[in-house]
Amino acid sequence: MSVVTDKTIICRCEDLTIEEIREWISKGYDGFEEIKRATRIGMGACQGRTCRRHLLIELARAGQKSPSDIDLSTFRPPTKPLKFGAITGVDKDE
Repeated sequence: MSVVTDKTIICRCEDLTIEEIREWISKGYDGFEEIKRATRIGMGACQGRTCRRHLLIELARAGQKSPSDIDLSTFRPPTKPLKFGAITGVDKDE
């Protein structure tokens, strides 16, 4: 059995706790995208795979609605930096 407290980390990539998310919600940030932009939740290495559900639950509780009624943000695949030479065809190693 797991116990969730205010200090429970819900976004390991950005080290965000439930308490911090609730503070943002209490400031009036009531959308997934708003909180994402303010805190970077869902923008780390996992791209929200571990924290998205927890944030939706907190937003649903605060707004007294179902998590399925909350609009999700746009998800973009992680990118890998490339050398300019790889793009132009000059660098044959990439």
